[in-house]
Amino acid sequence: MFMGFRQAPRGLRRLCFFIVCGLFFLVLLQHHVSFLDPLINQTYISSASPPPTKKLAQPILPLADPLAKHTYLPNGLLEVNPDAPHPIFALIKDAEAKWEAKLNRASKTLEEAVEEYKRRYKRAPPRGFDDWLLNARLRWDYAQEHNVQLPDEYDFIHHDLEPFWGISPEDLIKVQEEQEEETDSYTLSRNETHDTDLARVAFSTPDRWRERALLRGMDEILDLLQPVEHLLPAFRAVFSPHDNPNLLSDYHVKKAFLDAARAGKYVNLKKLPRIPHEHYGFASACAPGSPGRMTEGPVDQLNRPEPAPGKRFIHDHHASMDPCTNPGIFYHHAQYVAHDLGPRPRPRLAMQFAYCSTPLFHDIQPPTFISWTADVTPRENDPPWAQKTDARLLWRGSNTGINHNAHTRWQHAQRIRLVRMAGAMDGTERVLLPPTGAGVEDEERWRVGEGVDMQRALVNPAMMDIAFTGEPIGCDLKYCNYLKTLFEWRRNAPANSKEVGNHKYFVDVDGNGWSSRFKRLITTNSLVFKATAYPEWWIDRVQPWVHYVPVQVDYSDLYDAYTFFRGGLYGEGNHDALAAKIAGAGRAWSKAYWRKEDMTAYFFRLLLEYARLMSLDREAMSYQG
Repeated sequence: MFMGFRQAPRGLRRLCFFIVCGLFFLVLLQHHVSFLDPLINQTYISSASPPPTKKLAQPILPLADPLAKHTYLPNGLLEVNPDAPHPIFALIKDAEAKWEAKLNRASKTLEEAVEEYKRRYKRAPPRGFDDWLLNARLRWDYAQEHNVQLPDEYDFIHHDLEPFWGISPEDLIKVQEEQEEETDSYTLSRNETHDTDLARVAFSTPDRWRERALLRGMDEILDLLQPVEHLLPAFRAVFSPHDNPNLLSDYHVKKAFLDAARAGKYVNLKKLPRIPHEHYGFASACAPGSPGRMTEGPVDQLNRPEPAPGKRFIHDHHASMDPCTNPGIFYHHAQYVAHDLGPRPRPRLAMQFAYCSTPLFHDIQPPTFISWTADVTPRENDPPWAQKTDARLLWRGSNTGINHNAHTRWQHAQRIRLVRMAGAMDGTERVLLPPTGAGVEDEERWRVGEGVDMQRALVNPAMMDIAFTGEPIGCDLKYCNYLKTLFEWRRNAPANSKEVGNHKYFVDVDGNGWSSRFKRLITTNSLVFKATAYPEWWIDRVQPWVHYVPVQVDYSDLYDAYTFFRGGLYGEGNHDALAAKIAGAGRAWSKAYWRKEDMTAYFFRLLLEYARLMSLDREAMSYQG
């Protein structure tokens, strides 16, 4: 047959060839085989002129394996299974269900709140709990009068104060008095006959900065407490004016306090576990054998470990902030990078309130009034989502977080890395692009895959609007001049308010301490991606993936999370409706759950708990109703 075909006329042979080729391609189209897409994508990535929009998208992937599941790790991270659907669909659905359950189970009466308190914390509430919620005549009191939501969600206070239940009140008062003598602190007090006021200042070298910080801190605290001052019990408390936590814990010492507290006993301060002579730094707060402290030795801060293979997202934002289970934080966040090995831990727990803390410290956190806003006005500076025109990811700020000189690892500070990453023009970025060509219901059945390599020279200019402003700060003159050559420094204001408001997406990162701009960002009609290592007072009262999008401090999931909502270079495959939903929910949450009244209610309850701890008769300071 083959010889006969060769002897056929040339025109007939050519016709047969085209017929066979046509049938072959029809079969390919029928079975949705798209083997040419990777070649087309590769050609586009290396090309200066963009091809048609449809070639920018990730190839349509096979249906996900029904048995394939993503792995939810105990450290708060989700490990992506390429054979399963895109995990953000599940993360949003799970978060919405958790938030709805939290709202539905909230106590609605004083009796329910008392029972829930006992169930959670295995003790009665503090005296004044009825003043905080309801008084004896069932008249709405502070929390109810001001419509404070979620009356049970104050686990963060319990977490901060629980270790101190393991020390006797007599010893705790001595510890507090010693803490008052430490420099760079101020003490507020209130007795039964006087107003809350400044009691003591302990600054080693007073200067204008410390004076301003002191006055700012005092004014904020007194302002928040003024509405409930007449209901406060007597207390005496030490506050730090600094942006960072100060009281690093030793794992064995803190465990001794917690074990005693849970057993209803008191530790003997003279028989606490001895702090080792070796300097373990931040790793001292981690359990031996944990990822943050694999041995009894210190974390090697200079030799960075290889990143974990594959893609990961955050499913539990609070848990993901612990460097003991996520040691990458040691190498990517200025709280740790700025101090190399870290300070020595405290030989015993101390009592001090601080603006922020981390899981490795035992500073007590009150709500902060810094950069608080009731709303973002006027309206034209923050239009509704549908009227916003800029889909680039926005960030502006200074290079705070670390001193920049020859003796620090400033290159690894989170703000430096963010600006460098967003401005990179070389190499590629592996991105989990959302598939295109079907509705949400169908997308949730598709395999997420391993991602697509996209050229940074195309991605970053099109998607990122991230830059430093002003002049380099926190650096020696030599390094300030060097930083000017590394980055573009926009000398004017970050952008006028109207221009900022046109952005749909913001990224929020920490600086010298926690990010004080988050309140303003989440109160806009824009979607916020938040990267932080500082859990804050509202952490139990918000729901990531419902009100904002959590991202890791190494930014390894930033492109993936952002492109899921924004879509590819031309917006293909976007989930604009989901982004608008989270942005709107974040603004609504801010206006309903992060009001000045909510901060006062939190501070009120915190001081009720604190005053009971410091009382010589804790039982008498418990609620007896």
